[in-house]
Amino acid sequence: MSTVLFDEPGPKARRRIRVATVLGTLAALALAALAVRQFAANGQLDAARWQPYATWPMWRYLLDGLWSTFLAAVVSAALSMALGLLLALGRVSPRAWVRGPAATYVEVVRTIPALLLVYVVLFALPRYGLDLPLFWKLVVPLTVSNAAAYAEIFRAGVNSIERGQTEAGLAVGLTRLQTMRLIVLPQAARRVLPSLVSQSVGLLKDTSLGFVVSYGELLYSGKVLAAYNGLLIQTYLVVALIYLVVNMSLSKLARTLEARQPASSVTLRRRTARA
Repeated sequence: MSTVLFDEPGPKARRRIRVATVLGTLAALALAALAVRQFAANGQLDAARWQPYATWPMWRYLLDGLWSTFLAAVVSAALSMALGLLLALGRVSPRAWVRGPAATYVEVVRTIPALLLVYVVLFALPRYGLDLPLFWKLVVPLTVSNAAAYAEIFRAGVNSIERGQTEAGLAVGLTRLQTMRLIVLPQAARRVLPSLVSQSVGLLKDTSLGFVVSYGELLYSGKVLAAYNGLLIQTYLVVALIYLVVNMSLSKLARTLEARQPASSVTLRRRTARA
């Protein structure tokens, strides 16, 4: 049985993939050229419309929004990883009364869109007297949602460690908890580090849901700025460019970390891609 999500493609499959890649790239370039042409025809590429974004006040406002995005992403990632690690330990626990609730949480939450959780925190909880501050109206649903994904990543890492290491730890007198903390978890964390970074990239993009709760992250800042200066297309293109640079940088970091992992960890990365 294959240990990855798909088998290695053969020569014919690789040729088809290359052809599909070339055709897809040409189609994307054609659409981009058409879009640029339409923008030019409607005056959207006029220098006067882009000149405001050569000034510092505009960029300072957007960078403030980017800082708010990073703050929400970092706090959400830290809380999600901590909760995800607890859920992963629960899922590999030998005790059914611990394993069952952890598995139920992961399987249920992974099927619920993060936007729905945002609406629950925004509209449902205040009816029961729990009206969170604006920052936490974004962070809490992101934490609840992403904890399930991090849990699956950590669980895959723990399961990838050879059982003999756990048995060796128990044999020298360590408890099961000590064996997990001192032997298994440090190795598992190193193996799943690229997957953790990749999941964090997705979490960073999810912070755009702050638009719903009026949290001043990057996308919401772009909305306010476009309403102020009337440059809708220019503003959202600049915002998209900022997201592109940030997410591509984090994705590059994930690929670099993956390249430094041993072959077994690369296989594990492929197995946890669906987490």
